[in-house]
Amino acid sequence: MDDFRSPEDLFREEAKKVKQMGKDYGKYIPIMIAALVIIFGLQGTIYSIGPDEVGVIQRFGKYVRGTEPGLHFKLPFGVEKVTPIKVKKIFKEEFGFRTARAGIKSVYAVRQFPEESLMLTGDLNILDVRWIVQYRVSDPVKLLFMTRDPLGNVRAMSEVVMRRLCGNYTVDEVLTTKREEISRLAQVELQKLLDKYRTGIGVVTLKLLDVNPPDTVKPAFNEVNEAKQERERMINEAWEAYNKAIPRAKGEALRTVSQAEGYSLDKVNRAKGEADRFLVTWREYKKAPDITKQRLYLETMAAVLPRAERKFVMDPQQSSILPLLRLDQKGGTE
Repeated sequence: MDDFRSPEDLFREEAKKVKQMGKDYGKYIPIMIAALVIIFGLQGTIYSIGPDEVGVIQRFGKYVRGTEPGLHFKLPFGVEKVTPIKVKKIFKEEFGFRTARAGIKSVYAVRQFPEESLMLTGDLNILDVRWIVQYRVSDPVKLLFMTRDPLGNVRAMSEVVMRRLCGNYTVDEVLTTKREEISRLAQVELQKLLDKYRTGIGVVTLKLLDVNPPDTVKPAFNEVNEAKQERERMINEAWEAYNKAIPRAKGEALRTVSQAEGYSLDKVNRAKGEADRFLVTWREYKKAPDITKQRLYLETMAAVLPRAERKFVMDPQQSSILPLLRLDQKGGTE
């Protein structure tokens, strides 16, 4: 019975052992606490910045410096705080649609966003305009300390700029000829607005993707477009006929005028030649009238007789007709 120990005795023995262990290991507790402090301090001192980032260091909330990619040191225990900002990544915002899954064949959300995409044009028509804005961080300090909601600012300013520009053009211009111009002007105006409010954001590109009339008026709009296309087709056909007929008529007119001018010149030259020949003959006639008269008679007969088919010679002193002379056998030359 002397070896039997009650539960109280067992508890007292265990308590003595614990006290003894506390005395033995108590001298190591400060060392362990110091080691833990050093470990946590080192973890809060060393930090890494990625290759596409810059670090913004704040000391008690105030900006003190920026750091480049790599390993760096800062004051631990919350004295300095680092915020990595991706400055090389291109971000994208979509207006009027959302991409559900990007890839070779992107899948877009079924839901529409008319509150973003419906625009009023300068001629009081409504269009469904969808576009994207690609941007990056150009100034991390301004991004963190000069603006509260950078993403909201980009979206709000983009809508403001796009609505103002669409209101400066007609519906036909926004749909067709002025799309590239609107995209270019919107990018410039958006960047000016972002710089004015010191957002620290740089616009990489702004592009109109799709411009269509709203679904409710699309059938009527298509009919109007078909009528316009039919009108343009008829106008083009008319111009084609005009371009065929008018040059041909002008060519014929020029040909007729040229022929008339040639005929006129020929007649004038012939008349001048006849007049000059007559004057020469007249001068010769004045010099020798009989000889000239005989020569003219013979030249005239030589020109006329070959053209006569049958020739008869009549003697004015006889009452009967002389036998027919064979003057036509040798052309009347003998």
